[in-house]
Amino acid sequence: MSARFQRDLVRLSPSQRAALQVAVARFIEDLSRGSFRKGLRVKGVRGAGGVFEMAWGEDGRATFEYGKQIRPGEPHIVWRRCGTHDIFGAP
Repeated sequence: MSARFQRDLVRLSPSQRAALQVAVARFIEDLSRGSFRKGLRVKGVRGAGGVFEMAWGEDGRATFEYGKQIRPGEPHIVWRRCGTHDIFGAP
């Protein structure tokens, strides 16, 4: 988790944080299965190579990248930003 993600996280309302938490749990479950459910809308961020986004609400988004593996055979996710569509100015 990046420092910027942590700063973004404290700016979320309690209900936004709860929604993000649910989405991250689903994301982790899907990551272990090898495919993401459609509701998370995981896709690459246009113009930001290697950065991906995940939806966690109508206007809730989180960006991430794959980091260097820590445990062999397990993807390492580095959470970059969370918030509204405004985060895409600097994903």
